[in-house]
Amino acid sequence: MPQPKLVAVGDNCLDAYLSNGLLTVGGNALNVAAQWRRNGWSARYFGAVGQDPEGDVVLAALEGVGLSPDDVERLPGDTAVTLLRDESGDRKFLHESFGVGENYMPALEHYAVIATADWVHLGTNANEDLVRRLVMDHVPFSIDVSTKHLALPLDGVPMLFASGPDDVDQPVEPLLSALRAAGARQVVLTCGRRGSYFDDGTDVVHAPATLVDVVDTCGAGDSFIATFLTGFHFDGLHASEALHKASVAAARTCTHLGGFPQKPRPIPQWLPAKYAAFITDTQGA
Repeated sequence: MPQPKLVAVGDNCLDAYLSNGLLTVGGNALNVAAQWRRNGWSARYFGAVGQDPEGDVVLAALEGVGLSPDDVERLPGDTAVTLLRDESGDRKFLHESFGVGENYMPALEHYAVIATADWVHLGTNANEDLVRRLVMDHVPFSIDVSTKHLALPLDGVPMLFASGPDDVDQPVEPLLSALRAAGARQVVLTCGRRGSYFDDGTDVVHAPATLVDVVDTCGAGDSFIATFLTGFHFDGLHASEALHKASVAAARTCTHLGGFPQKPRPIPQWLPAKYAAFITDTQGA
């Protein structure tokens, strides 16, 4: 039986850790595709980078995990960059730009591939028109809305991933209900150390978090998504089993720098120079 065709669409970025002078490649959609490839699944990634040195770095990292740079459009403008500091494994965002990938809509020839996939995942800040088109074309897909819970049209969305409250005193049911009322058919809510929840409109299933000594939380949620999707949709796992397997994968990602295993690069001299004014303002704040 042929492997399912998996596609991730949307965001990519360079994560520049100013605390230790290291650079990794990430972004929700890119990380999901990279994790699929690492775990032996047939996957493609569609997105956009700028015609700049940052774009070269992203494309080299994609190729390193078996994803094709030919699926990535190079557009005039800047590649997305996130400047951050690492504080005991937690990221403090200093600056975030979405670059040419913001509101990304695939070219027609790329959409033709996307529309025939067995599952499509849209990264954060997905294009509203792309969401509506996938629903209209009955393409099986998911979206990660992170904390922007109702920013996108959710009517008819097959599966939604969202970040929920990690405070045990704050109920998750109102948020689950709101997301399903907005039209999402199935909702997966990740709540940090509190664990994760799955709501299909009939039952709500909970799985505890997997605790680990954290090096970096970057991409942990993306590993969770990649693992849950294949476990639940293609490995035949029950929701509770898929949540648990995804939790283990997310914890494993927290043990290394970056959203997928890669050799962090020293931050090139041209990157701080490009953002010198912002870095200086931040350090003086």
